[in-house]
Amino acid sequence: MAESFTPKQVAEHNTVDNGLYIIIDGDVYGLASFVDEHPGGAKILKRVGGKDASKQFWKYHNESVLKKYGPKLKVGTVKEEAKL
Repeated sequence: MAESFTPKQVAEHNTVDNGLYIIIDGDVYGLASFVDEHPGGAKILKRVGGKDASKQFWKYHNESVLKKYGPKLKVGTVKEEAKL
């Protein structure tokens, strides 16, 4: 079963050493193992680490990229934080 993360938990994974998580359309991806393979360079991924990168992702990629790499890199989904 996929793990659920709050946006705050994803934000804690904002460096390669911490797992470098990003959010794309509500799914959480761990990019630490992929950062050196990224055709656009590691710098771009490090800049969006711990954040929702949906807008940036879709600006430069199409759905085939997510289909190819998503299953290997997906670590979970974002859960809504409880509103008190």
